[in-house]
Amino acid sequence: MVIGGDAAGMSAASQARRLRGPDELEIVAFERGHFTSYSACGIPYWVGGEVDGPDRLIARTPEEHRTRHIDLRTRTEVTEIDVAGRRVRARDVDSGAASWTSYDKLVIATGARPVRPDLPGADAPGVHGVQTLDDGQALLDTLARARGRRAVVVGAGYIGVEMAEALIHRGYEVTVVNRGREPMSTLDPDMGRLVHKAMEGLGITMVNDTGVTEVRTGGDGRASAVVTADAVYPADVVVLGIGVTPETSLARAAGLPVGGHGGLLTDRAMRVRGHADIWAGGDCVEVLDLVSGQLRHIALGTHANKHGQVIGTNAGGGYATFPGVVGTAVSKVCDLEIARTGLREKDARRVGLEFVAVTIESTSRAGYYPDASPMTVKMLAERRTGKLLGVQIVGREGAGKRVDIAAVALTAGMTVEQMTALDLGYAPPFSPVWDPVLVAARKAARAVEESG
Repeated sequence: MVIGGDAAGMSAASQARRLRGPDELEIVAFERGHFTSYSACGIPYWVGGEVDGPDRLIARTPEEHRTRHIDLRTRTEVTEIDVAGRRVRARDVDSGAASWTSYDKLVIATGARPVRPDLPGADAPGVHGVQTLDDGQALLDTLARARGRRAVVVGAGYIGVEMAEALIHRGYEVTVVNRGREPMSTLDPDMGRLVHKAMEGLGITMVNDTGVTEVRTGGDGRASAVVTADAVYPADVVVLGIGVTPETSLARAAGLPVGGHGGLLTDRAMRVRGHADIWAGGDCVEVLDLVSGQLRHIALGTHANKHGQVIGTNAGGGYATFPGVVGTAVSKVCDLEIARTGLREKDARRVGLEFVAVTIESTSRAGYYPDASPMTVKMLAERRTGKLLGVQIVGREGAGKRVDIAAVALTAGMTVEQMTALDLGYAPPFSPVWDPVLVAARKAARAVEESG
């Protein structure tokens, strides 16, 4: 039995079906929405009109899953897990009818939900979180009937930044209200400043170091403005980009173990700790950070699909494990590419690591080649050992995916000195003779040596 019909849940169901036929293993999956196996990461680009949706964002429809002998029940919400009785209670969203269904093996893939601040008006019509395709459609419906063209985005993480750009593409006047010093708190502030400048270049008004105190509503009860301690920002639509939190209310109520970030705790086989026949994966779990050695909550489809493969293999009678992550992510603002992996400065300090940090300026291609664009690379290395701790990259075309070099180096436990000898591809249209990542590694290696 699978609770949740997106990446982790349906990857698990599909993988289990590949290993075991319908005569050997019955698979039942519950999904409270209309859609399954879709790319939530593509929603900002759908809203912005860059890609069609929602059909283009769906990897596999409910009907396609059913043809593979998976009993997929959409518009059905699980409301209770009875661990002792090995059963779940599910309710038909449209009719309200509810019933219990027994399981032998349970997969929890309930995902995450957008953070809604506990403020007056935060739940008013016209205030949107964006996590599912249904959320995306609801936002588009609001945009279609909005009387004005003013939007306020609360928060400047990945979703906040991407939604701000999407609304600019829709012709809206956009203000981003951000509690942090700079946008993209997944970066150090000096790198976030580069993102700030790019957003202002798009015509987005950035309001940093400011918290929201209220979402004001009009006579029709709909959101009309976002209020801070210092100002009032009129809004015809409000989008929440504060982030997400694991959706573990069902698991908590069932007494399953939850970590400090609110996500379910699992072993390397993705089994819920202490429960041999219950697995969990995707945005509702915490994962091991291979660099810090700490548990983290990272909501990304890449991890969710890998979790599903591991779970489906194990539930189907095979064996697989998920080792952990290094925290790699990429995004963009217009043509500015933003990438990071590993630890930020404050992450390293929090886990007691002493480090050197270097920043270099380079170009995406050989300097003499047409359209070479600037690129900023920041690199952290452990002070004594020179072990790579983290990399952040901000630049134009060719910047974002360069972070994958660092992600591999982190996973392999390489030092920055070892990185300087990496045999990377070179030709003037693709890179300077010294790739920007290697330039940063050389500077970091010198800093480690000078630090004693």
